[in-house]
Amino acid sequence: MTGVTLRRDEHTLGYTEAMTKTRSAGGVVLNDEGEVLVVSQRGKSWSLPKGHLDRGEDALAAAKREIYEESGIRDLELIRELGTYERHRIGLDGGEDRSERKAITMFLFRTRERTLKPVDPDNPEARWVERSKVALLLTHEKDKEFFRRVKF
Repeated sequence: MTGVTLRRDEHTLGYTEAMTKTRSAGGVVLNDEGEVLVVSQRGKSWSLPKGHLDRGEDALAAAKREIYEESGIRDLELIRELGTYERHRIGLDGGEDRSERKAITMFLFRTRERTLKPVDPDNPEARWVERSKVALLLTHEKDKEFFRRVKF
């Protein structure tokens, strides 16, 4: 679900790649104590669990798969869809990588599982965080804005 276009670049007299638009999905996962699942992305930033939709996958299936890969959590009870927001991806330097703009669909889940054991080596750590501290930990401003708007 990516779209890459080439556009004429007046400054270099050549062609450059325009921004790629992608679709991602993930979730706000609550445990029985009301804590929220937060994951480390490449050990450099903190995020809610989410990732790209695979070919033929819908947003809900992608969200569940990404949550499992990034935390090891499989037992998820869907509460509701939370909506979609857009942001650029996080660059290797921690800033925004403007070559990719993501449309991220998020869901609210509940789980009874407590043990966190990420499967994806690119997401080496996951932790349960008090709801009041989640926005402080998230790296990307758009993720923080989104989380602050979630009604529990």
